[in-house]
Amino acid sequence: MVLSQEAKAQERERIAQLLLDLVKARGTEISQATLLLESGLSRARFEQVFEDEDDVFDAVTELWLRPQIRVMEEVLATDLPPNRKMYEYFARRFVISRQRYHEDPEYFTTICEMGAANFERVRSYIDLGDHYLCELIAEAQADGYFAGLDIDHTMSLINQMVNSYIRPDALIYNGHRLNEEKLAQIVDTIFIGLSAEAGDGAKGVNTLRVAS
Repeated sequence: MVLSQEAKAQERERIAQLLLDLVKARGTEISQATLLLESGLSRARFEQVFEDEDDVFDAVTELWLRPQIRVMEEVLATDLPPNRKMYEYFARRFVISRQRYHEDPEYFTTICEMGAANFERVRSYIDLGDHYLCELIAEAQADGYFAGLDIDHTMSLINQMVNSYIRPDALIYNGHRLNEEKLAQIVDTIFIGLSAEAGDGAKGVNTLRVAS
């Protein structure tokens, strides 16, 4: 019997959650053969739900990242001032990742490793985050921030400055140094100083010398 779209969507989510639960319980990645066995589905029914292993990973990624997508969209819908809005955009996602890491560091690390090994499959979510960030930048520019910079360049600069707060695996190596207060200072600094105006900064130094 052919599954309806609603039934297929329900099975995709059930099996995606099952895979996450198995990873958490066993502390390792789960093969498709194991997932098929644990799912209780026949191979034919499983193949109605998922086209291939990549499709399984896509379903798991969507489920894992759903809270982050939700908070990004919630922040975008607010009427907060641009600097507070951008802080919330990064901070709320950071808090989700930090809570997950503290709840089960081994599980969190395994999920990060799965994402790194399948980077091309998660790229669309990174692109979505960048798209939303560009919307925030455009709103800020309408209020006079980031003078003289185009949106893409501004996005690249901001991503580099908050990199430790948007990369979940940074929590594994440097989590004890990361907190909302430091993130707020970074965002404040971005809004105070990020523009195309020339200054007397590092760009004007012809030669960097090691201090004696």
